[in-house]
Amino acid sequence: MSQGLFHRRDTLLAAALLCTIGGCASRSAPASHPVSRGEAKPAAKRVTARAADTDGSVLIVEYHNIAKKEARWSRSENRFRSDLQRLYDMGFRPVTVSAYLDDKMDLPPGASPIVFTFDDADPTQFRILPDGKIDPDCAVGIWQAFAKDHPDFPVVATFYVLPVLWNQKSAAARKLEMLRQWGCEIGCHTFTHRSLGTLSDAEVKTEIQRSVDLIASLGFKAETIALPYGVSPKNKALLKGFTLDGKQYGFRAALLVGAGPAPAPRSPKLNPYRLPRIQGIEGDYGITYWLDKVKAGKVKPYVAP
Repeated sequence: MSQGLFHRRDTLLAAALLCTIGGCASRSAPASHPVSRGEAKPAAKRVTARAADTDGSVLIVEYHNIAKKEARWSRSENRFRSDLQRLYDMGFRPVTVSAYLDDKMDLPPGASPIVFTFDDADPTQFRILPDGKIDPDCAVGIWQAFAKDHPDFPVVATFYVLPVLWNQKSAAARKLEMLRQWGCEIGCHTFTHRSLGTLSDAEVKTEIQRSVDLIASLGFKAETIALPYGVSPKNKALLKGFTLDGKQYGFRAALLVGAGPAPAPRSPKLNPYRLPRIQGIEGDYGITYWLDKVKAGKVKPYVAP
């Protein structure tokens, strides 16, 4: 990602998208079917035989590109499909970053949370075809097809975006409204993807301000940030909050690039400004590596009671 790539486009892009969206923030997701008075809500079926463990680890997985072939920052389409199937079979169910931080994860008994995050707003994550349909080979399209057969594994994720917004400006409003209705979140990934550790305090503030303001113009509030390259600013206090041009900015959490499972939501070991993620790749410390650890009993995941 070249530095300063988006500097000349930000004002026009934000204005154009704000006009295009034109009020989608006021629309809400379809209401669920109410349960009649006196009608008992059916008990949720237990997903696994694992004993409840709310002190267990939480897997936050990080994807960038979804491609035909596997590469350092790309997950192949086939392996992404396999990831969804394996996670489902192992009793994982998707939740957002906020749901994890709040410890308000809507999980059936015996299920474990999996937090999907997507960085960079690459077009392989979410693409609309000329006929108006979602590309079945992009991440969202693959996941939608899977969710059709597995409705208890819906498209629920946190997208850490750059201003390119999946490189389809004309379809951005529609995509954002879909994500909103599905219960997805939009987070900050800075404005030009520069390593915050190399910047002055003033530059860090500008990177965050421009990104957060753009996301706000799209009808979302960026409450968390995925740090480019996993690097914090020299002045780490800026992540928690600062004032610029009379407005307050700050995040409740910052996510790293890749490491291992994260602590349980109420663990004293949890540092919300250094949340570890698992990269969606093969090899050491990739998603397959850690799922093998869970299967072998070497990692104890959070399990809903």
